[in-house]
Amino acid sequence: MSHILDELAWRESLHQHTDLDELRAHLAVPRTLYCGFDPTAPTLHVGSLVPVMALRRFQRAGHHVLALVGGATGMVGDPSGKSEERNLLDEDTLAANVAGIRTTLERFLDFGGSNPARFVNNLDWTRGVSYLAFLRDVGKHMTVNAMLAKDSVKGRIERPDAGISYTEFSYMLLQAFDFAEQHRLYGCTVQIGGSDQWGNITAGIERGRKMRGAALHGATVPLLLTSDGRKMGKTARGAVWLDPARTSPYAFYQYWLNVADADVLTCLRLLTELPREEVEALAAATASSPGERAAQRRLASWLTAIVHGETGHAATQRA
Repeated sequence: MSHILDELAWRESLHQHTDLDELRAHLAVPRTLYCGFDPTAPTLHVGSLVPVMALRRFQRAGHHVLALVGGATGMVGDPSGKSEERNLLDEDTLAANVAGIRTTLERFLDFGGSNPARFVNNLDWTRGVSYLAFLRDVGKHMTVNAMLAKDSVKGRIERPDAGISYTEFSYMLLQAFDFAEQHRLYGCTVQIGGSDQWGNITAGIERGRKMRGAALHGATVPLLLTSDGRKMGKTARGAVWLDPARTSPYAFYQYWLNVADADVLTCLRLLTELPREEVEALAAATASSPGERAAQRRLASWLTAIVHGETGHAATQRA
């Protein structure tokens, strides 16, 4: 079996990482890793497909995966990639969103079987920690200098019309606490996430090293962007979601069918499990007969089947 990093590399799913040689050696045997998801909605949108598929690839390669949902961090809001402060959600809304995200992830990850994924909520280990204890045990090991240097914070501070609240500034501390706690509870040694999470990931690695002497590792996957740098998953009607109640299977299928030729091969590598040979054949077909949209049809069919099941896929074909 090829190394998981080789699989991620040819699929262009590896963006940033800690020392590559150390990470490769560490992942030569099954390890426990996690990826976090913010419960800002009761499902995920297509931009989340890149980290979700990366987590799925790790599980299928024999590693033990933790899907973390931020029941605690969701109360604060992640400033990463945001130009302004998030609206705070109440506890009932967050609880409903957590449940919805679990349902979405069950379509991609195996929560049973011999190597089950584990669904964890950071509210479980955060709710009982007092403010003073958090300052002593977590804040003491993070310097403000390092936090200010992170892109997620620096970008907001440098904007005269935005700024950042102390609440969102503290998000990095909470995520660093997550990594350390998952190392303590589950032996987790690797965190993956979108490229906008790199500052939070490195903060967690640093805290784990200082507090527990843990050798932790991290990697990011790229954001889902078009060839001209725009975020994918936006339409005139809004975001494209992974829930039929928000985006119908037909609309979902049509979105991928209409992906530009310049972007479709990247999507095939990042978002599907099609083998290299088939992706290369579809690349050749796109170059020779772009009007047939063979790559787009294959992409739309594969994603609709995994997100909406065979029933949803069959309905799109009838339509």
